[in-house]
Amino acid sequence: MASLRRCVIVSVLFVAFGGPAFTLVYIPFWITRFRIPAGEPVWQMVLGAMLIAAGLTPAFESMKRFIVVGRGTLVPAVPTEHLVVSGFYRHVRNPMYAGILIALAGEMLLFRSRDTVVFSLLLCLGFHLFICFYEEPTLQRRYGKDYSRFKRYVPRWLPRFSPRHGDGE
Repeated sequence: MASLRRCVIVSVLFVAFGGPAFTLVYIPFWITRFRIPAGEPVWQMVLGAMLIAAGLTPAFESMKRFIVVGRGTLVPAVPTEHLVVSGFYRHVRNPMYAGILIALAGEMLLFRSRDTVVFSLLLCLGFHLFICFYEEPTLQRRYGKDYSRFKRYVPRWLPRFSPRHGDGE
C-alpha cells in the first residue's frame, strides 16, 4: 500500500509540474502571455473565469479521490490500488480530461487566441488517442472485470446525470 503522504506529494508535484500545469498554465501562457484583449466584454471575462473554475473542480476532486479512495496518484507510474468509480467518476470515465478541456474553453474565451483553439483541438485529439490506446487497455489489464463493468455503465466523454444500476453506486 502506498503511503498517503507519498501519494499527496507525487500528485501535487504532477499537477504543478506535469500534465495539468503544462496544458492549463505553461503552454497557454506561452501562447497568450495571459493577456486579455482590450475591450473584452465583462460577460465574456466572467464566463471565461467560470469555465476555468468549473474545469478545475473535477481535476482537484479527482486528485483527492485518487489519493483517499484509490490509494494512489494521478501519475500512471504510481497508479491507484483500487479502481475509482465514485464522485465525478459515477457520471463520466474521464472527468479530469473533460475538466481540463472545459478550463481551456474558458481560456479560449478569455484570451480570444486562435492558437489556443488549435492547441485545444490537438490536445482533445491527443487525450482521446491516449485514453483509447494506452489508458483503457492498461486499466483493463489492471482491474479486469471491475473496469469492464465501469466501461459498460459510465460513458467516456459525455456525462450521464444519474448513476445506473450495476456501477458501484
